[in-house]
Amino acid sequence: MTATSPTRAPEGVRKDFPADLSASIAVFLIAMPLSLGIALATGAPLQAGLVAAAVGGIVAGRLGGAPLQVSGPAAGLTVVTAELIQRYGWRTTCAITVLAGVCQLGLAALRTARSALMVSPAIVHGMLAGIGVTIALAQLHIVLGGTPQSSAVANVLGLPAQLADLHPVALGVSALTLVVLLGWPRLPGRAGRALRKLPAPLAAVAAATAFAALAGLSLPRVDLPSWRSHALPEMPEGPVLGLIAAVLTITLVGSVESLLSAVATDKLIASERGTDNRPPRADLNRELRGQGAANIVSGALGGLPITGVAVRSVANVKSGAASRKSSMMHGFWVLLAAFLLVPLLDLIPLATLAALVMAVGVQMVSITHLRSVTRHREALVYGTTIVAVVLGGVLEGVAVGIAVAVALALHRLARTRITLERTADGVHRVRARGQLTFLAVPRLSRVLNQIPHDAHAVVELDGSFMDHAAYETIQDWQQSHLAHGGTLEVTGRSGQAARINGADPAAADRTGSPHGADGADGAERAGGGHGAERGHDTRHGEGGHQADRSRRGQHRGTHQCCRPWTPWQNHCDHRATSTRTATSTAATTAAAAAAAAATDGENGSGDGGSPDVSPAPRRRGAGQLASGISAFQRDTAPHVRDELARLAREGQQPSQLFITCADSRLVTSMITASGPGDLFTVRNVGNLVPLPGAESTDDSVAAAIEYAVDVLKVDSITVCGHSGCGAMQALLSSAPGVAMTPLRRWLRHGLPSLERMGSRHHAWARISGRLPADAVEQLCLTNVVQQLEHLRAHESVARRLAEGTLELHGMYFHVGEAQAYLLSEGEDFFDCRVFDTVGQHA
Repeated sequence: MTATSPTRAPEGVRKDFPADLSASIAVFLIAMPLSLGIALATGAPLQAGLVAAAVGGIVAGRLGGAPLQVSGPAAGLTVVTAELIQRYGWRTTCAITVLAGVCQLGLAALRTARSALMVSPAIVHGMLAGIGVTIALAQLHIVLGGTPQSSAVANVLGLPAQLADLHPVALGVSALTLVVLLGWPRLPGRAGRALRKLPAPLAAVAAATAFAALAGLSLPRVDLPSWRSHALPEMPEGPVLGLIAAVLTITLVGSVESLLSAVATDKLIASERGTDNRPPRADLNRELRGQGAANIVSGALGGLPITGVAVRSVANVKSGAASRKSSMMHGFWVLLAAFLLVPLLDLIPLATLAALVMAVGVQMVSITHLRSVTRHREALVYGTTIVAVVLGGVLEGVAVGIAVAVALALHRLARTRITLERTADGVHRVRARGQLTFLAVPRLSRVLNQIPHDAHAVVELDGSFMDHAAYETIQDWQQSHLAHGGTLEVTGRSGQAARINGADPAAADRTGSPHGADGADGAERAGGGHGAERGHDTRHGEGGHQADRSRRGQHRGTHQCCRPWTPWQNHCDHRATSTRTATSTAATTAAAAAAAAATDGENGSGDGGSPDVSPAPRRRGAGQLASGISAFQRDTAPHVRDELARLAREGQQPSQLFITCADSRLVTSMITASGPGDLFTVRNVGNLVPLPGAESTDDSVAAAIEYAVDVLKVDSITVCGHSGCGAMQALLSSAPGVAMTPLRRWLRHGLPSLERMGSRHHAWARISGRLPADAVEQLCLTNVVQQLEHLRAHESVARRLAEGTLELHGMYFHVGEAQAYLLSEGEDFFDCRVFDTVGQHA
C-alpha cells in the first residue's frame, strides 16, 4: 500500500515548525554521542560517524518514505562494517557503501520493499541480537581499558587476561556513564521530570566527560583529525566474489533494518497520536529509495553505511515532530557541530562512548522478542541465528537461520504420530495424528500389521493430507484385513466415518457402521466398469487423498450423498445434474445405457443393474423443507434426542457468542465442529456490529450482545467474516445519492470498515503467507478487525474485557478453500493484522 504526503498549507507548515525544531534538537543530542560511539566501534575514522549522521538526516530525511524516521549510522551494521574495514580498509569500505546504495535504488525500482520483509521475525530478531552480543563483547574490552579483538570468539577468550589487567580509570568513567544512562529515565520528583527532558545518552556522556575533565584523569579521548585529511573512497580492491558478498550484506542488512524501523515508527505514531495529527503511513519503496541515495552520498563523502535508526526515530516521535523537517534539521545541527564543536568533542573519553555503545548492544537482545518467538515455537531458529551470527558473521548467521527455519517447517509438516491401543472390549484403535505422507508409511504399515486378522479395528485419521503412498498402504491393508474376516471402521477425529475406496464390495457391510453400504460406492464396485475406470475417489485430488467423511445409507435415496449435513440438497442436485449431462451427451445407445446404469448406481440405487431411472426433479419450497425435516426426524433426531433433552432441562450454557454473516454458504456448526448448546449465534448481512448510539442503529444485535455477555456469561465473542461477501461487494460498489433502502441503511454500519481500509493510519489486514486476492477480500478481512473495535465500544463488553473475563476473536472463512483463519494477537512486523491458518492440532 502506497502512502504519499498530502499537500500542506503554508499555515500548517508554519504551525509545525516549532514542534519540528524542538524535536530536531532532541534527536541531535542523541545522535552526536551515538554516531561517535558507532564509528569508534567499527574502527572507522570518527568523522565518518558524523558524516553519516548528517547525510542520513538531510538526504534520507528529504527523500525517504517514512516522514518521522531518522536515519544515520546504526548498531545493526557495526559488526559488518568492522569486518569490512579489517579486510579491505576504510576507503574500499566507502566504495562498498556506495555500491550498496546503488543496489538499494535497484530494489526500490523493482518495488521489492515488502518482499524484503518476507523473512521470519525469529531470524531478523536473532540477527539483531547476535549483532548486539558481538558489539557488547567488543566494547567491553574498551570499557575495561583494553583493545577489542578481531572476532567475538577472540573477545570472549581474551576476557580473562583483560580482567587480570584492569585499568581503573577507564572502568570508573565507563561505570559512571552506565549509571547515568540507566538511572536518568528514573529520576524522581518535579526536578527529575525537568531533567529527563535532556536525553539520557547525552546526559551520560556529558556527566562522564565533565567528571574526567574536572578530575584531570588521563585516559584516551576522542581525537577528531582535520577535515583536510578526511579519507574519501577509492576503487574497490580485493576478490570479486568477496566484494559482491560485502555489497549484498550491507544492502540486505541495511534495507531490512531500515524497513523494520519504518514499520515500528508507524506503529508508534498510531499508538501515540490521534488520526487528525498523524503524518501519512510509510511508503516503504520510497523509503528504500531514500536509504539508497543516502548511502551513495555518505559513502562518496567518506561516511559510514546508513540505515533507519529506531532509537532516534522513537525520540523524534515522542518529542512531537510533525514532519520530515525535524530529521533534516537534525542533520544540519550535526553538520554544524562537526565543524564548530570539535574542541568540545575532543574532551569525550573513548571509554564513555564504548560504554554507551555496549549498552545499545545489550538492549538489542530484547526480552520482548524472546518471549514472542518462544510463544510461536521458534526459539530454536532465534537461538541458532544468534549463535551463528556471533560465531560466523551476519551473512552466515542469516543463512543458517533460514536453513533451520526451513528444516523446522518441514519437520512440522512431516511429523506424524501413529499409535495403537487395545480397548477393554477388544477393539484395536489406530490413531494417526498429522499429515500422512510417504515418510510415515513405514511406521503406519508396522502399526497396522500388529492388528490380528480377525479383530475389529478402528482407524482414526486426523490430518488434512494423505499422499498416494499412504493411501495405498491403508487401502491394501484394508482389503487384506477384510479378506481374513476382520472388521474395521475408518473415521476422522470427530468420529465421523471416512471412506477408503476400492475395498471389497461387501466391505461396507462388515465395517460395523450402523448405516450399511454406501449406495454410490456399492454401484461402483459391483458394476465394475464405471467404478474401476475411476480408480480411487477423485475427491482425494491428484497426488493426495483426503478422507471422505461421509457414510450414506442405501435407504436414504438420492438426497443422502453427504453426511452429517443431510439432506444437502444443492450438492446432491449438482451431482445429479452433472450425471444427467453426461448421459445426454452419449454418442450411442449402448454408451447411453452404460452411462444411465452408472447414473443409477451413483444416485444410490445400490443394485448396480436396475433399469435407468431418471433422477427426481428438485423439490423446492415447502416440499424441500418437508423432505429435510423428515430426514432429520428419521436419521438425526434419535442420536441427539438425549442431549437436547438435557439442554431443555438445564438451559443453555454456550461458551461463546458467534457473530457471522447470513450467507447460506457459512454453516457455523460445520466450520467450528460445534453442536447443540455450544454457540450463541447472531447472523446478519455482513457480520456487522453497530456502534452504540449510531444513526439507524439496530438494537437486536446490541441486545444479543448484552444477553450473551451479561446473562449467559460467555467466555468469548467471535466475529467471523468470509470470502466473497455480498455485503462487502455492495459497500465497494455503492454510489452516493442512491435512494435509501433497508439494506442500504443497514450497510451504513459497514462504512467504518471501508474507511479503515482506505486509511493510512490503521494497520491493514492480510492472510498469513499471502496478500489479499482483491479489494473485496481486503475489505472482508478489514471488516472483521473493525467490527471487533465496535464490539469494544459496547458497555458490557468493555466491562468484561477490563475484568479479564472475556476474549474477543476474529475469524475469516475462505469458502472456496474450505479453510478457516484466526486473527492473531497484535500486528506483525509488516504493520499488518494477520489471519493465521488454523492447523489440525490447534
